[in-house]
Amino acid sequence: MVLPAPFRDLAVWVTLRTMKPTRRIRTSILFTLLLLGCSDTPEPPPFTAVADSKQLMLSVIEPAAEVYWDAVGVIMDMEGTVHIRPETVEDWEAVENAAFVLAESGNLMLLEERAQGQGHWVAMSRAMIDVGRRAVEAAQARDPDAVFEVGGDVYQVCTGCHAVYATETLRPNYEASPDLP
Repeated sequence: MVLPAPFRDLAVWVTLRTMKPTRRIRTSILFTLLLLGCSDTPEPPPFTAVADSKQLMLSVIEPAAEVYWDAVGVIMDMEGTVHIRPETVEDWEAVENAAFVLAESGNLMLLEERAQGQGHWVAMSRAMIDVGRRAVEAAQARDPDAVFEVGGDVYQVCTGCHAVYATETLRPNYEASPDLP
């Protein structure tokens, strides 16, 4: 026996069949109203973007990337070699904080106001989250070599995105791939 759509539960259907017609109609209306009230329409997200993508880049992501990139390195000149690396707990905390900003910025780039359903944008934002997570791990390990290596990966993710969305920020000798959207 196939039951009418709103009455798939046999117990409800049998109960309604034994009721008087007017009571059955009222109960049917009540069930219909309850079903309509239980819609699957999601609530809008509780957050809104304050900065646009460019402002987010300039005020949040770029400063954090610069802190991360400047944390380790080697300078070789006529006077010798100087190794740059965090020396104090505070130095390492600054590197770790910058890495967290990079990782979480990928999430900020995924807000609807910024992502606008663009597949490549979403992929690049997720790449920022992934490389940012690795940057956090390298900083937490207090490993200058790992920070240097991951810093190169951060640079690759940044330039990969800029090659599509911010070509004016690339160095003159950098050529974007014509295959990218």
